Amino acid sequence: MKVVSLRQVRVGDLIAKSIAELLQRKIKDPRLEGVTITGAQVSMDMRVGQVFFCVLDRDRKEGAQAGLDSAAGYMRRELGRMLRMKNVPSLRFSYDASFDYGARIDELLENITDHTHDE
Repeated sequence: MKVVSLRQVRVGDLIAKSIAELLQRKIKDPRLEGVTITGAQVSMDMRVGQVFFCVLDRDRKEGAQAGLDSAAGYMRRELGRMLRMKNVPSLRFSYDASFDYGARIDELLENITDHTHDE
């Protein structure tokens, strides 16, 4: 089991909120339209921030990943200004598949409900 400090959790939350704000207000890359930041985790040494995202249209996942990767340096600089951190973690972006999983469960439950009503 991985131990996570309160500071790691707080910094991760701040990074997630700040990146979501940057996406909404400052970054105008069309690949990033409809991207939602779902969370962030910071490594024990605070050097790496793993940022999780999802998109409404799964077909746009690769484009969103490329857009986030290309904006990572800019976002890191902006985070340094916004959060006044001495050392801002490098940013890595990962697709959060939990929403896909939830949507699939909803779909399966709806199919079960539809079949019970047909009888």
